[in-house]
Amino acid sequence: MKLSYRDIPAQVKKLSPQYQAVLVFGPDEGLVRERATLIARQVVEDLQDPFLIANIDPEQLKSEPGILGDEAAAISMMGGRRVIRVEGAAENTTKAAQLFLENPIGDGLIVITAGNLRPTSGLRKLFEKAKNAAAIPCYEDNQAALDTLIHEVMRENGLTIDSDAASFLQMNLGSDRLVSRSELNKLAIYMGPPDKRASHMVTMDDVTACVGDSGALSIDMITNATISGDLRRLDDSLFKAFNRGENAIAVLRSLLRKIQRMHLARGYMDQGLSADQAMGKLIPKVFAMEARSFKADLSKWTTTRLASAMAITSDAEKDCKTTGMPVEAICARACLRIANAAKR
Repeated sequence: MKLSYRDIPAQVKKLSPQYQAVLVFGPDEGLVRERATLIARQVVEDLQDPFLIANIDPEQLKSEPGILGDEAAAISMMGGRRVIRVEGAAENTTKAAQLFLENPIGDGLIVITAGNLRPTSGLRKLFEKAKNAAAIPCYEDNQAALDTLIHEVMRENGLTIDSDAASFLQMNLGSDRLVSRSELNKLAIYMGPPDKRASHMVTMDDVTACVGDSGALSIDMITNATISGDLRRLDDSLFKAFNRGENAIAVLRSLLRKIQRMHLARGYMDQGLSADQAMGKLIPKVFAMEARSFKADLSKWTTTRLASAMAITSDAEKDCKTTGMPVEAICARACLRIANAAKR
């Protein structure tokens, strides 16, 4: 069954009994792992329990497709429903999944995880069409989902967060759900135990102090230098970021998000709004300490040139994934092309 976007959170929280197998897939590996874990724990709390959990290698299913059904039908020595997990699946799992879904036996829940499967993928199409299975895609958190995650983690730790700090986090997190959650938990730890905090409100100063040495600010510096056309700062930021192991695709995605926001703002300005009015319509809002530079950058770009910059960034990410060339070089070249355009 192909689930709609709005139905996914409910199924992750409480899976419908009609689904005997679930395929969790997508480019956000952290979100794939998180959702697969939450679904499996609806049946078995301890995912290390050898009596209730069976882990199957996808390559084994390729040569022995019947194992999936055998494990689903197996009865635990200690009693209770079992979970059968297949991690890192691809088309090599399709035949085994098809055999099970056509003739499901036992009450075991099958949870299969995979990377970014194309719409033409046999495995994805199988789960999207089956009435007794669910296909759950996991894409990068959009701004609304990320905002929900930020406030959720803050509430869990007895904290609130001001709008500028939340806006900064929304702009610098999101490429991987587990990384985002880890950064937010680190921020909560930084704020200290509930009974010893000076304040329960997370501010921009707290966020900066907590993530100042992390990839979030490092990537943010690359993005800002690229958009403003500061070639010297861009060269220095790229060198430091790649030297410390930052991901080139994460850099490109951060840059693309910034360009998209500027493109939207310029669109409002083309309709007759002032720069301040256009910035005020953006969600999340431009936080105070970024407002001056954001407005200055808007004056350097037109809607058409920003559209070209988006194309350069998107093409660079595609090249990183398909050409086999060094991803750092591809990323740096795209950033330099955009920065030179800003400087002109």
